[in-house]
Amino acid sequence: MYGRNETGNVVKDTGLTLIRVSGAAGCPTRGHLTAGNHVFQVALGRSGLRAGKREGDGGTPCGRFKLLRLWWRADRLPRPQSSLPLRRIRKDDGWCEDPRDRNYNRPVKLSPASSADRLWRDDHLYDLIVELDHNTRPRIPFRGSAVFIHFAREGFTPTAGCIALKRGDLQKLLSRLAKDCWIEIR
Repeated sequence: MYGRNETGNVVKDTGLTLIRVSGAAGCPTRGHLTAGNHVFQVALGRSGLRAGKREGDGGTPCGRFKLLRLWWRADRLPRPQSSLPLRRIRKDDGWCEDPRDRNYNRPVKLSPASSADRLWRDDHLYDLIVELDHNTRPRIPFRGSAVFIHFAREGFTPTAGCIALKRGDLQKLLSRLAKDCWIEIR
């Protein structure tokens, strides 16, 4: 793919560096993700968009966040076509959502007694996960954890605070993103 830079010269297109999410009028749990000239329907958190995100509030945080990494289930999907750094999801991968834990809002290895969010799920919601840098530098307890872009449920039912797309739409989006891509949620 080729495009033009700010001086009008033809250059190789390295992908989208910014995508945007906005709420849908009249439905706080639905929205749209705009990526270049493509617009995708998304499911949002059960509390809609939130400027003051808190752990467990069900809100999708407003702000501008870097897309850090793409996680995928290699047993269910081929290696994704994406410029984002990749990491396979393993059976013992989890995400710490306990604000009192020193690993809060970080990936963890699960133990049998762990209360962390399991990334290896029986449903297909987390077969592809884009990790956002929400509440990472610094990590502030109770400000929200595990904010991802992932597959939507049937009927676009609300998430716990993530952004969810149809399977084909998320796969199409991933191939268009630059390595250094940001998401603006408003």
